[in-house]
Order: sequence, then C-alpha cells, then structure tokens
Amino acid sequence: MSLNRAALPDAEAYHVEQGAKPAKSGKWFSRSCFACGGSDPMRVNRATGGAVCMNCGVKAGDTLGYHMLVTGLGFVEAAKDLGCWTDDGRPAPKNAAQMPARDALQVLTFEATLTAIAAGNIANGVSLTAEDLARVLLACNRITRIAEAFE
Repeated sequence: MSLNRAALPDAEAYHVEQGAKPAKSGKWFSRSCFACGGSDPMRVNRATGGAVCMNCGVKAGDTLGYHMLVTGLGFVEAAKDLGCWTDDGRPAPKNAAQMPARDALQVLTFEATLTAIAAGNIANGVSLTAEDLARVLLACNRITRIAEAFE
C-alpha cells in the first residue's frame, strides 16, 4: 500500500469545498482557521494546500496534512479518505498512522488549552453553546486519536 500523491485533490478545490472563498489570483489565499475560529487568519498555498494560521500558529505542509489535522485521522486513514491511498499489495509502513511528534504536540497544546478554557467556563456557570460543545468534542477526539497513535 502506498500514497499516490498524484491522486490528492486539487488544493484550492479542497479548501473551497471545506468553506473557503476561492482566490482571485496569487500564490496564497485566506480562510477561517479550523482550530482557533479566526475569520480569515489562515493562509493556504494554492498549489500544495499547505496552510498556516497567523493567529494560533497551527500548520500543515500540504492538503493531506491539513486533512489529518482537521479530521484527526492518521496518515493512512486520511489518505484513504481523500482517495489517494493505493492498494498495491505491499504492507503499509509501520509508522504510517503517526503524524510527526512536533505536529502532534502542537495540536495537543492547542486542543488542551481550548478544552481547559471550556472547562473553566463551565465551572464558572457559563453554558456552552452548541457550536462550542461541538468544538470541544472535536478537540477531545483529536486528543484521543493522537494518544492512541503514540501508544
């Protein structure tokens, strides 16, 4: 089994499908950040899908990396989800499910902070909105998936 990079979706089309506004021109376009919720602090490379948030600093090297961060899926699962995983009869790499440790720590730091803030709000009698609750549940899912990948 292997990654077929040629089968990755077009970077700009992928992000537009996820809710970004298409770029008029240039190498980069802006979109809202999935992690911090900023209106358009995330810059996305039109060619690769690599992204960086100018507000919270979350980064992805390409469309596959971005998809892994957004969904919390591991490498192989995200590649399959995007339709770019080829079953060529070879076994999957042993470490294919893991994201780089540095990226995992970055995601864990952000998601743990978000969860702690939500817990503090609840402790002080502030009810979470449905949107906030969904975001906390997504954070918990990402934390769990990363923990499982590094067991």
